[in-house]
Amino acid sequence: MSVFPAETCPVCGVTIENGSKVVFSSGPAGTRARLWARVCNFARNTSCINQDEAAIGNVSSQDYYD
Repeated sequence: MSVFPAETCPVCGVTIENGSKVVFSSGPAGTRARLWARVCNFARNTSCINQDEAAIGNVSSQDYYD
């Protein structure tokens, strides 16, 4: 089992734990794909920590806001 340190994004302030669990400021935890679909895709900031396509994985239609 690999252990990833928690990272906090300097752009949006979310925390990514264990390499994949995204802790938003409110609401339930999500995934890197959901974070990308709702924030990173629009922020387009090079300081964002959620830019690795392999780590993001597949983004589904449910990851976006309705």
